Amino acid sequence: MLESLEGLERTHSCGGLRISDVGKEVVLMGWVQRARDHGGVIFVDLRDREGMTQVVFNPEVQPDTHKKAGALRDEWVMAVRGVVQPRPPDMVNPQMETGEIEVLVEELRILNAAKTPPFELEDFRVDVSETLRLKYRYLDLRRPLVMKNILFRHRAAQVTRQYLNGQGFIEVETPILTRSTPEGARDYLVPSRVNPGQFYALPQSPQLFKQLLMVAGLERYYQICRCFRDEDLRADRQPEFTQIDMEMSFITEEDIFRVVEGLMASLFKELLDLDLALPFPRLTYAECMARFGLDRPDMRFGLELNSVTDLAKEAEFRQFREVVDQGGIVKTLCAPGMARLSRKDLDDLIDLAGVYGARGMAWVKLQANGWQSPLAKYFPEGVKSAINERLQAREGDLILFVADSPMVANTALGQIRLHLGQREGLIPEGAYNLVWVTEFPLVEYDHEERRHVAVHHPFTAPWEEDIPLLGTKPEKVRARAYDLVLNGQEIGGGSIRNYRRDVQDKVFDVLGLSKEEAEEKFGFLLEALDYGAPPHGGVAFGFDRLVAILCGVKSIREVIAFPKTQKAACLMTRAPAKVETEQLLELGLRLEK
Repeated sequence: MLESLEGLERTHSCGGLRISDVGKEVVLMGWVQRARDHGGVIFVDLRDREGMTQVVFNPEVQPDTHKKAGALRDEWVMAVRGVVQPRPPDMVNPQMETGEIEVLVEELRILNAAKTPPFELEDFRVDVSETLRLKYRYLDLRRPLVMKNILFRHRAAQVTRQYLNGQGFIEVETPILTRSTPEGARDYLVPSRVNPGQFYALPQSPQLFKQLLMVAGLERYYQICRCFRDEDLRADRQPEFTQIDMEMSFITEEDIFRVVEGLMASLFKELLDLDLALPFPRLTYAECMARFGLDRPDMRFGLELNSVTDLAKEAEFRQFREVVDQGGIVKTLCAPGMARLSRKDLDDLIDLAGVYGARGMAWVKLQANGWQSPLAKYFPEGVKSAINERLQAREGDLILFVADSPMVANTALGQIRLHLGQREGLIPEGAYNLVWVTEFPLVEYDHEERRHVAVHHPFTAPWEEDIPLLGTKPEKVRARAYDLVLNGQEIGGGSIRNYRRDVQDKVFDVLGLSKEEAEEKFGFLLEALDYGAPPHGGVAFGFDRLVAILCGVKSIREVIAFPKTQKAACLMTRAPAKVETEQLLELGLRLEK
């Protein structure tokens, strides 16, 4: 028979008792992790969100309570009152924080029974598909490791708030129902019942609102906010996600860097007890692409890229020369000691380069007698020596070549660099590397749309000295934008904003946005700029991604309480789902068959 809690008050969590508590009478409540009958004495591991404590039912102490405990099964909910006692020396469990003690139970109340779970709720026994875990997420969350991730996330949010409050920031909530604006990804749209035929959009970010807060004079704003983007999903993306969002007035990039570095230092110290070296190193976008092939460099290991475009022109290899003549580059990666890779290994690397657009990849193995490669006969000895010297290549090394457009060559070799770093164990465990990436291009040309598009977003300010290039060579204009990269993953980014109406209008012109279209989509922001907008800028961090990295998990789904699948579905609630026809008609909608 199930019982109530009346007259019983919890005194401790299941993770809080220690040897210093021996002799105390305590009341614990939680779930049965496992129950074991050892020769008449029943041992139960009782679990709550804070940990686990072993409780003991001895028939010689309380025979009625012991008899009742015989009915306990995994995941039943119970409360116990008893006395803390030390475990016998041979039964101490150093793997448990409460492993030196146990509670000898005097009273047991069974609060609820439970069906047998569809999978075991112990970290070391879980061998179950993610699909089943997400379907029963409320059970998966009971597992100590998953629970630990959620508690870690809570602590990260509290450290963030405490730090920013101390830096003079004000937490402000911005609207969830707003208007649709072009910000890169597709919007989630919400039809309005009271305004038939019109729609709200869920915010991709609070970008426009936080700029308006600066115009309003709040000076320093932050928010741990929900954002929504209807885009293709990966392990590090969700249709709804969380940002640490902030904006500051009367500042330059240096002010933002100092605040952000202080926030990261606080998070690492409070959560991991690690001291970060400040300030973080900085690389320009051009340096990143030249050395690492990607604008989010993982600098925990070497294998940096080099250009040999000038030397390749002196060779007789037609494919390289044609690429160079067409404005492309010849990029290389020298992998020390990897001449041992098999032909199959090399073919796999060539296939990987193809995934990122490369039309091919050539290789050279440095042996005692020189180059071993199909390329060897096309390169004069002097050119070979010059390439070896530039790359500091030695016997036993492997040189990979990609000749293509700068973006393709850099990206393909940058991805191969990461692949080799992981495969060969070159990335040190437990290492953290943070780096600022600055001076991104303001715009890039989209050949499908046949127009320039913003690399970050259309409100990013150009460098002052580059403003004259907006009308002539917009692709040469540098943005006052910056990303913070942690271990090769972009965890945050931001920019100094266009606070002058004339500059914002010029950027819209470059993006092909007519005055009428700009007024229709962003009129409220443009009008606000006419009322004395201060110089301002900000940054936003992917909170889910940051927490996942600090927790040491690969997918952000592991640090979100109720995540969705890669098809944007919630397996637990079975969302998205059909709605009744009457609901659609109230909104003035109907589905086409």
